[in-house]
Amino acid sequence: MEPRCVECGFPIKTLFVQYSPGNIRLMRCENCKAVADEYIECEFMIILIDLILHKTKAYRHLLFNVINQHTVNFEGCFAGFVMEVNLCVSPSGCLSLLLKRNEGEWGSSMSFSSIVWTFQEIVQDVFVGNFVFFCIFLLSMRLMLNTTIQISRCKDILLAVLVSSYFKIFLIATMVWEFLSSVIFIIDLFVLSSNTVALKVITDSAMNRCIAVCFCAQALKLLVTQVPARRLLRF
Repeated sequence: MEPRCVECGFPIKTLFVQYSPGNIRLMRCENCKAVADEYIECEFMIILIDLILHKTKAYRHLLFNVINQHTVNFEGCFAGFVMEVNLCVSPSGCLSLLLKRNEGEWGSSMSFSSIVWTFQEIVQDVFVGNFVFFCIFLLSMRLMLNTTIQISRCKDILLAVLVSSYFKIFLIATMVWEFLSSVIFIIDLFVLSSNTVALKVITDSAMNRCIAVCFCAQALKLLVTQVPARRLLRF
């Protein structure tokens, strides 16, 4: 994908001109006449705060001007780490472990075989949940957004969804420190809203349709993964 103006989303040829190391000039958008990407000169924490605040400018910068460019920087490494976490961490699995620990079932009293069986169920839950999510997500897009599912287009959209699930990083904290089980549902809700903004940015579709697509995929994933979670709690 071409670089985009973070203000209006208009494609541009180049984001900046570099005269010498450390000496650059930001280009202006031909459509809205604003600076095409002001985040180029911003610290990563400022970008992260704007992502948490769900600013479309920050999502355009990350999805169009960072990930799709052939450069490796801190933001790109962060995006890659987020993708790994999203594929390997399951909210229902974290919930099961959290509830077991709160009930005193998770400790030295568990045998090695019980621990192996528990983590095997969690890994299975991760793969099944993600598979269901992506299938329903693509189907919902085809029906609600009238989007043609081409291979290149599909890759860009799924990449946007994976990266926008960055808040799942905090699920790791729930497995280390004690939190209320409701925290996991709050994280899920935040991921849902972030996925919606990313889908709107990448497809330029109406917000209500993007909400419907993400909600359907997340709801079906939650429905499928709740069964293994209940089995873990009864174990």
